[in-house]
Amino acid sequence: MNTDSNKIEIIAFNEALKDYIKTLNYEWLEKYFRVETGDFIALSNPKEHIIDKGGFIYFAKLNNEIVATVSLLKKSETIYEIGKMAVTPKAQGNKIGNLLVEHCLEIAKQKQFKKLILYSNTKLEAAINLYRKHGFVETTLEEGLYERANIKMEKKL
Repeated sequence: MNTDSNKIEIIAFNEALKDYIKTLNYEWLEKYFRVETGDFIALSNPKEHIIDKGGFIYFAKLNNEIVATVSLLKKSETIYEIGKMAVTPKAQGNKIGNLLVEHCLEIAKQKQFKKLILYSNTKLEAAINLYRKHGFVETTLEEGLYERANIKMEKKL
């Protein structure tokens, strides 16, 4: 619920928040999968590996506490990947994942991206359902990008 006592705010990356992307992503990666080399590199220096390459990082604050993150990773001038999305377990059930996806879609619309893609795993049923709800459809998965990914989805904008 997004009430006054459960206020959710989406904020953009700044250097003071950089450790949250690593902490939040490690929390879910270690629970469901494992931290891959690419994760370690990108999450250890998100400004260099995401922001400086034309991407964006956002955080969700619940009652003034950072509880979630999502990134838009630049693949080309008009294609971005929704990635590095994580919501801490204590904040789940507040529809924060939904708000983060909606925020990414709004940014993509403002910046006139042509397509958003994402990689996931079908064992994350709630996430897959969330993406489908927002119009993402399954597409061909490339080999070897993420060890944990067994599904690629896209949404043309």
